[in-house]
Amino acid sequence: MPENTSQSPAVAATHLRTKGRLMSASEIERTLVRLAHEIVEKNNGASNLGLVGIKRRGVPLAQRIAKLLSAIEKHPIDTGTLDISFYRDDLSTNGPRPTVQPGDIGFDVNGRDILLADDVLYTGRTIRAALDALFDHGRPKSVQLLVLIDRGHRELPIQATYTGRTVPTSSREIIEVKLNEIDSTEEVLLVELTD
Repeated sequence: MPENTSQSPAVAATHLRTKGRLMSASEIERTLVRLAHEIVEKNNGASNLGLVGIKRRGVPLAQRIAKLLSAIEKHPIDTGTLDISFYRDDLSTNGPRPTVQPGDIGFDVNGRDILLADDVLYTGRTIRAALDALFDHGRPKSVQLLVLIDRGHRELPIQATYTGRTVPTSSREIIEVKLNEIDSTEEVLLVELTD
């Protein structure tokens, strides 16, 4: 589920209306290729880089970026998963905070340049929880953030190092990222809450 979608009773009682498609499958692929080249350039290669995808849709994004980096750099890139479960309404500041589930990332993060990957950057609370979880696993040399979509409305001072696309939204709009690995379809939609 994208960071900014909620299962709260208030949202469940409303309807969603699709306003438009922001990215097609080919646009997502081209964006990830561009981001992979930016990562290589900014990091002077990828020899010390490890990618960590935030469940759910950050995981396939991290895996895809790692595959692209491996092709560019001609060596495998460590990729892991960070499991963060949250029970809150992103539209309310009074909701419960993200909670971290125990689990193994899949490789040693100590001294590594870590790239966290997620689908949508919204309030920043999920990323903050991900940072807490990451540091419970060790002490990286550095941490960078990659997101496919930055929709604004930050509640915390968190900014992505790599952004696929910035999409200004209203509080009634939601970004839905759909990836083949999870949704059996590939696109990014802008939807609006209706009463």
